[in-house]
Amino acid sequence: MANHKSALKRIRSDESKRSLNKLQHKTARNAIKKLKDSKSKKDAQKQFPIVVSLIDKLSKNNIIHKNKAANLKSKLSKLI
Repeated sequence: MANHKSALKRIRSDESKRSLNKLQHKTARNAIKKLKDSKSKKDAQKQFPIVVSLIDKLSKNNIIHKNKAANLKSKLSKLI
């Protein structure tokens, strides 16, 4: 258990940050899955900029590594 007031605050703030990161990551994964499952090419091209934007945000906030983001975007663009 934490011995200092600042350590207790750090535990609280880490938990809130963790839950927000988890939510953003799950949202992006669902968007990627939806893009991969799209039936028409037109629909996929419409969703692509949105998904790329989500991936870039994850990378910017260090939720995923920048190389992983680049790999994801590359694979999705090949798919389309």
